[in-house]
Amino acid sequence: FSYESYEALHLSEQERHIVIDCLQNIAGELQHSIDKHSRTLIVSNIELLLNYSIRFYERQFITRENKNKVLLDKTDRLLDDYIYSGKLKWEGPPTSAYCAENLKLSVAYFEDLLTFETGKTLLEFFQLKRMETAKRMLLDKENTIKAIAGQLGFSNTQLFCLFFKKITGVTPNEYRYSQN
Repeated sequence: FSYESYEALHLSEQERHIVIDCLQNIAGELQHSIDKHSRTLIVSNIELLLNYSIRFYERQFITRENKNKVLLDKTDRLLDDYIYSGKLKWEGPPTSAYCAENLKLSVAYFEDLLTFETGKTLLEFFQLKRMETAKRMLLDKENTIKAIAGQLGFSNTQLFCLFFKKITGVTPNEYRYSQN
């Protein structure tokens, strides 16, 4: 319910008929004289409608796969730009609101899309992006560990080294020397 109207559930004609049938069954039960089965039938029909809604919702991400890949590519570039702009130093990691606004999506849709496509939250996805960037930067011997840590928003070199080792299993220097 927190999606923008252009992000709302897209239904095929057949799916639209299924939803209408479910709604008509619920309306029919509400108009029927009440008996001991009324509540059970109304609840069952609402449950059926919700189950179809979940099916159609998940299908939506699958059938819009090409559009989703484009959005993920844009997200990737947006995060790269964020890292290289120096915003990490002053603003910390990007928020879902920042990404959604730049991609012209609602926050809820952006978060659902990212989780569906990557299995990760924005923070998890961003941390991996940050480590990819660190690895690339480490290949250039002109970049000091301190400069890389600063560029990637770490308050000091020690935190960067600990984080890098936690993610990769090696220190930044070990990584750098292993790539030669």
